[in-house]
Amino acid sequence: MKAAIIAGGFGKRLKPLTQDRPKPLVPVAGKAIIEWQIEWLKKYGVDTIVVLAGYQREKMLEFLGSGTKYGVKIVYTIEDEPLGTAGAIKNAEPILRTEPFLALNGDIITNIPLDKLMKVIESKDAVVAMALVPLRSPYGIVEVDETGRIVRFVEKPILHQHLINAGVYYMRPEIFDYLPEKGDIERTTFPQLAREGKLYAGIFRDVYWRSIDTMKDVEEASKELANGLPGV
Repeated sequence: MKAAIIAGGFGKRLKPLTQDRPKPLVPVAGKAIIEWQIEWLKKYGVDTIVVLAGYQREKMLEFLGSGTKYGVKIVYTIEDEPLGTAGAIKNAEPILRTEPFLALNGDIITNIPLDKLMKVIESKDAVVAMALVPLRSPYGIVEVDETGRIVRFVEKPILHQHLINAGVYYMRPEIFDYLPEKGDIERTTFPQLAREGKLYAGIFRDVYWRSIDTMKDVEEASKELANGLPGV
């Protein structure tokens, strides 16, 4: 099975860590983000990883090589200019169109059970299964009773009533009929698929999921993953 890792962004909010490396190579708890991803993907039978590279691509090739040291095959597609998430996947069409494949953003660390995500679109007229996870509040929450008395403070809780796109997808080859040459998949392809009833959700509430966007995310995730990624 193949998985595409969208890894071409500049990672501006992670500077200076991304000054001399692409975002997926930022270390978290002693391993690059993309190394966490490879270990997780392998558990679910992924043997070929397509890295959709752009910014600092030479560093990516130098770091990962052919994938032999990770027990997978790694191939690369290159963006000569920023293509957006949709354009990046479209750029890899000759490699990916042969069979259903996984796709994910290059800045997340998670243990979402991919076998369950893939089952979401079995026997359905669907093109994409999208993983959804509860929103982690970026702020502490203050709880107040009916009299206005402050009851307690909850530091950055998980808001289970609100679901967000986890940046992990299972796609059928038909996806390429919907992808533009340039643009973000979240703003172009997914809204169209939703209108056509061909976009389905896999909801995962009790999983580990982190998007590594800021220095604070690196610090917090490094503490959380000090003993490894649960279930991987």
